[in-house]
Amino acid sequence: MWVQKQALMMVHGPSGGGKTFVTLDWLLHIASGRPEWAGLKVKKGTVLYLAGEGHAGLRARIAAWKHHHQVQHLDFYVSRDAVDLNTPEGLRRVIEAIEALGFIPDIIAIDTVHRHMVGDENSAADTKTFIDAADTLKKRFNATVLLVHHTGNSDEAQHRARGSSAWRGALDIEISVVPGKKDAPIRIVQRKSKDAELAPHVCVQLQGVYIPGWFDDEGEQISSAVPVITECDSDEAKDEHDKALVGHIRMIQEAWRSTGEELFEGSPYITKSALLSFLINNKGLSESSAKQYVKPSQGKRLIGNLINNDIAKEALNGFVIVEPAMVSQLRLGKK
Repeated sequence: MWVQKQALMMVHGPSGGGKTFVTLDWLLHIASGRPEWAGLKVKKGTVLYLAGEGHAGLRARIAAWKHHHQVQHLDFYVSRDAVDLNTPEGLRRVIEAIEALGFIPDIIAIDTVHRHMVGDENSAADTKTFIDAADTLKKRFNATVLLVHHTGNSDEAQHRARGSSAWRGALDIEISVVPGKKDAPIRIVQRKSKDAELAPHVCVQLQGVYIPGWFDDEGEQISSAVPVITECDSDEAKDEHDKALVGHIRMIQEAWRSTGEELFEGSPYITKSALLSFLINNKGLSESSAKQYVKPSQGKRLIGNLINNDIAKEALNGFVIVEPAMVSQLRLGKK
């Protein structure tokens, strides 16, 4: 499941990486009543799109999508401007505007978080005010709220939303849009699904589409692009990253189970010394290698990789697992 009823979800990716194209493709499938996306059934719904910028470009993308899919009618509505949603006045304006529409949207999309947020997205306090506002919209209108956000700048931050780690904990569904290298397709990766198994990756290519009747000031026909489902090419770097992360998750689980199953504030906890001992005695690592594995600064090693993927964090003299699904799994004694 990619888009869930009455959920708080986020799509994130680098600037210019295709996240709005992908998000629009989902929402336009829903708003048009097209029967399926990537082989999955689609239920028709009404979409309200809070657009923070690029309205002219957005209209072109929608027109290109309609032409490509031969669609005439959409239950799809776009805002004229952005508001600071995480302020009382901004939230009030949005609620009043929705109530004045004469219909209740099934999905409220907010593109982008940055354009609708006042404050510092690195601040857990400011992030919480935005999450609270999104949650208010979700509950008031029994709607899904879909946030579109940027990833960080570093290579190691491309799997998660930019800013505070509080984003991930609040989401029901989290999705990365990962641009392909050279001519490789865009990869759509589900990072979190609170109430279901993670969906398999889906890949798309952007296909150029000329828009009938649309011309620029010089008489040239205007074009845009639409995502088209394609086979996922082999992406060695991404595959290796995924394999390494899976291996590190298994390793920290095994280490915790073998060293007394301590808890810190209700979550699985392992001391640095116990983890070092496990890596040396159970995994056959040298002392120097084991020390590299437990350094948070080593992003490709055990602890650094888990911290960068919001699975673990430093606590007291060791590390605590914070990813909710894994915490529940370990507490219940599941393998």
